[in-house]
Amino acid sequence: MSDSTPAAPVVLDVWCELQCPDCHRALTDVHALRARYGDRLDVRLRHFPLEKHKHAYAAAQAAEEAAEQGMDWPYIEAVLARTDELGRSGEPVLIEVARELGLDADEFDTALIDGRHMLIVDADQAEGKAIGVTGTPTYVIGGERLDGGTSQDGLRERIEEIAERLIAEQD
Repeated sequence: MSDSTPAAPVVLDVWCELQCPDCHRALTDVHALRARYGDRLDVRLRHFPLEKHKHAYAAAQAAEEAAEQGMDWPYIEAVLARTDELGRSGEPVLIEVARELGLDADEFDTALIDGRHMLIVDADQAEGKAIGVTGTPTYVIGGERLDGGTSQDGLRERIEEIAERLIAEQD
């Protein structure tokens, strides 16, 4: 194998829901991990809307529409910054955030009505349940599940330990 082939990035799945204040706090860790590892770590948001948050399912669909329009993480972060407002006002907040980011807000509205992204959200949720995700945020890296729903203390350090090991194994 030639040295010019870059190693595939280590994947960190973040099971999250966009009405969850704990997921908003988890962004600090996500930013730090991205800054530390750059392209060597692929941080993927996975949807796990909880029934206790009535707008989380719509928010997950809206995030998929944002991804389709090329602005997944900026949209996700903007919605997470407004979890209280989303809880109070619901779907209009999702459309407003899209408009603020310069996305096609009408297309968001249509996507929420026609449910075009429901299958992706449902598939993520089913996969999460199958691997034992019960709350958010939950991280999965290198086959290890780390539950941040009760406490996020020490989780970033643990993710870094696993990432370091996996990256070293590729070298």
